[in-house]
Amino acid sequence: MNLVGIAWELDRLRWVPSGVLADVVARDGLCMWAFSDVPPWGDEELTDRELAARMCAGCPVRDECLELELRTAGADTVGVWGALSADDRRELYPHWLRRGERAERGPCS
Repeated sequence: MNLVGIAWELDRLRWVPSGVLADVVARDGLCMWAFSDVPPWGDEELTDRELAARMCAGCPVRDECLELELRTAGADTVGVWGALSADDRRELYPHWLRRGERAERGPCS
């Protein structure tokens, strides 16, 4: 996984306000409406990376979700956001920080 490349890709969202990102993720994120019941893989034991890949496969707002989570949770991230596991996002976070200022970084800045 090229974390530096992922951080660079998120640059296109750097000046989008967090409120706008939150609205987009809530409206268009597959996890917000596609899995109202138990997902098809609910009885399988999956690693966090496998779960992230399955939950976020085909989601049109993965980057927006990832950008929002990095802003709001930073290194304290948990769960599945932006198709990455919590460990992967914690590893990405310092690379993301080095990419520069954002519209706002949230309480962890």
